[in-house]
Amino acid sequence: MSQIQAAHKTKNSPMRKAKVVLKSETLSESSEILRALTHPLRMKILEFIDRHDSINVNKIYNTLKLEQSITSQHLRILRNAGIVLTEREGKFIHYKIDYTKVSKVLLAVNNFLDEE
Repeated sequence: MSQIQAAHKTKNSPMRKAKVVLKSETLSESSEILRALTHPLRMKILEFIDRHDSINVNKIYNTLKLEQSITSQHLRILRNAGIVLTEREGKFIHYKIDYTKVSKVLLAVNNFLDEE
């Protein structure tokens, strides 16, 4: 029986309901991140960032032979999802992966799948 089914059976139990809401919020956040990861070009960008630990946007679009505007759009999506972090160094913005965030997402998804 899933958490959601259990919550419906014990509708009068506020503790059970709160637990489901928390898991739902975590899952919702995770789904946003997973949506950001579904684009092949964003995965290519992430793989490139991962190989370099921290890298500026110019190096990303020049090396991957992408347009600057397209690269910036995809990086914005990854940044908004919390997958990449930015750090300004002079006029350059460096990107790096937030491995803590990615690990939390994987844990949330695995916990959800284990409940099924």
